[in-house]
Amino acid sequence: MTGVWHDAGWVMRQLMPIGTLGEKSLHAALKEWAAQPGDRFEVTVDGFVIDVVRGETLLEIQTRHLYAMKRKLARLLPAHPVRILHPIAREKWIVRETAVGQPISRRKSPKRGQPGDAFQELVRLTDWLLHPNLTIELLLTQEEEVWRDDGQGSWRRKGWSLHDHRLLAVVGGVTLAQRADFLALLPPDLPDPFTNRQLAERLRCRPALAQKVTYTLRHIQALAVVGKEGRSQLHSLQIE
Repeated sequence: MTGVWHDAGWVMRQLMPIGTLGEKSLHAALKEWAAQPGDRFEVTVDGFVIDVVRGETLLEIQTRHLYAMKRKLARLLPAHPVRILHPIAREKWIVRETAVGQPISRRKSPKRGQPGDAFQELVRLTDWLLHPNLTIELLLTQEEEVWRDDGQGSWRRKGWSLHDHRLLAVVGGVTLAQRADFLALLPPDLPDPFTNRQLAERLRCRPALAQKVTYTLRHIQALAVVGKEGRSQLHSLQIE
């Protein structure tokens, strides 16, 4: 697979996988997107198979469940720079197919992912987020979500199963390595101090995600609780 950069970002052109046996489409495509001349793929380092090794740096593609990286990070970070690439679907199209992959329909989802969505996963990695050897890159993508009418899905989905995610383009990205990077994910119009409710309103997210944001930022000492407004805690930015 090769790709080309347009104004909108990196766009898929053709599929020629390198070292992607058994991988889902999104994972394999992002590995190809990240690849540079001289990279080595699927290399065993300290007992773990690494997606891409670039000199001293280890690149891992983690499309979901960042918490699954905990054991690997505990082993690798003391001795190796690690870069995690994590996609967030800025735009998504829902593709419905028959059980054997014949297309039925395609529609654009109204949902638009944003970098702050990453706190859904980052909350599980708080012990490692500021490690000097760790960099997390949030890749804003355009994707297709493929559903198949194969009878294998839940009754709530009337037997439809989520078959795959396909990368269409990488249209942007955010790098997280220091406290300021995480604070930059907060809305610019957020008051200081603020409550979880105010954060949820400005992020246009559920209160549960806002709670994960403030928990994560408190854990890395980017926020502090400075009082209460009624029964709600007030959080203030801790800018270096």
